[in-house]
Amino acid sequence: MLGEPFDRLLGPAGERPFDFEELRRQLEHAAVGYAEVTGRRRDGELVALELFAAHVDVPPGGYAVTVRDVTVRRQTEEAIRTLAYYDPLTALPNRLLFLDRLGDAIERARRQRQMLAVMLVDLDRFKLVNDSLGLPLGDAMLRAVGERLRQTLRKSDTVARLGGDEFMILLHGLASAEAAARVAQKLLEALRAPFRVNGHELTTTACIGIAMFPHDGADPETLVKNADTALSRAKELGRGQYRFYTTDMNAAAFERLMLESRLRRALEQRELVVYYQPQVDLATGEVVGVEALLRWFHPDHGMVPPAEFIPLAEETGLIVPIGRWVLETAAEQVRRWQRCLRPDLRLAVNLSARQFQERDLVATVAEITERVGFPRRLLELEITESAVMRDAEEAQRRFRELTELGFHLALDDFGTGYSSLGYLQRFPINTLKIDRSFIQDIVQDARSAALLRAIVSLARTLDLRVVAEGVETREQALLLRSYGCQEMQGFLFARPLPAAELGALLKSGRRLVID
Repeated sequence: MLGEPFDRLLGPAGERPFDFEELRRQLEHAAVGYAEVTGRRRDGELVALELFAAHVDVPPGGYAVTVRDVTVRRQTEEAIRTLAYYDPLTALPNRLLFLDRLGDAIERARRQRQMLAVMLVDLDRFKLVNDSLGLPLGDAMLRAVGERLRQTLRKSDTVARLGGDEFMILLHGLASAEAAARVAQKLLEALRAPFRVNGHELTTTACIGIAMFPHDGADPETLVKNADTALSRAKELGRGQYRFYTTDMNAAAFERLMLESRLRRALEQRELVVYYQPQVDLATGEVVGVEALLRWFHPDHGMVPPAEFIPLAEETGLIVPIGRWVLETAAEQVRRWQRCLRPDLRLAVNLSARQFQERDLVATVAEITERVGFPRRLLELEITESAVMRDAEEAQRRFRELTELGFHLALDDFGTGYSSLGYLQRFPINTLKIDRSFIQDIVQDARSAALLRAIVSLARTLDLRVVAEGVETREQALLLRSYGCQEMQGFLFARPLPAAELGALLKSGRRLVID
């Protein structure tokens, strides 16, 4: 290198280029100048270099520059930083980094007036994995759990490992406690799925304690402490539970969260039952069908109104397994009545908007009816206008598939939603169900009566069967029959009944008498 330019010792110009003039300026005010640059080894490998320059007093003067390779030192510093802020087993942030990020998040949330959640996640009975399969497999399981938690959350959220089988989660930008509850349930469901670890299929559940900012604390330490307290309470409830620390949050929201937790256990613990409301022919007074209606009897709270838990089941997705259970239970029951009492008894079952969006809906309905031996022509699936409006094109395809298989379709609560007459033209609907809100005033209000008469006339013109819901008086039934409405259901004839009572009603041969 003798006689060659000094900068040939350094790396390419794009890699922190060497600026000797900067060193000159430093030496005007100090005895030694300093610079960090990138160098290149003979084999082409890039390395980190430090340069120290000083004046040379020997004539004719100049500079002495010392070049030091600091690659190993930089790697060591990075390793120290990683050890200080990251968990070595899972490579997730550790408690120190989590608290640092939580502090920053609290300041942002305070400025933007948003909520955030701190969740403490503890695996249930994880010690059994270590004791039975060994620490190496337990470590691999913890890595898999950390990765699944990370994949389940948004990139902006933080997952940290505190040690052992405890993880901590920071959720940013929440609008409500319900949003945190949905994430907690999503995490619990993700962890229930089996893990494939080193050739073993392992399953686990977890408990989660949740603390909310600003309700449960205004600093990181308080939020973490309260999340830990909530975790202890969740463990008291059993495996696979989550619990909020707060007792100060909105009472309605808190009750909603608790209701969701109870609802998830209701199906497993056989607290859900199917009631049946008769549908009566207005001309003959005979029972021609029944509508299956879901009821929930909580062991501590008694009857839970459907208006409270059905929307919650829809929002959380629980309506899908619950709806399948209702269809299967009702089909089996009504099939027994068909064999013993009424061969042509029709069954009407509601499909929620969430169920209607399921890709395997048609296959599910077909599989259940085939297994039960239920005649397809006697199953009527009720869909609301709002469910149809979510995706009219997809609804049209689903309708076509169902009718091609022989199932009947009813448009439920007609007149309370978008009330588009285009539905009656585009979709292969067999039945129009008139909502009770159109029925209640027809005797006293001439305008209500005229509107109802027009709806019935339109339906009859389109060759649709008309069923009136919520009929409570003899006068209402007489008017409906005079307008041409074929069927009714309501308290005038019978409330929704449990299977045993409805079976007894069918055996008795009871009819509706309004003349």
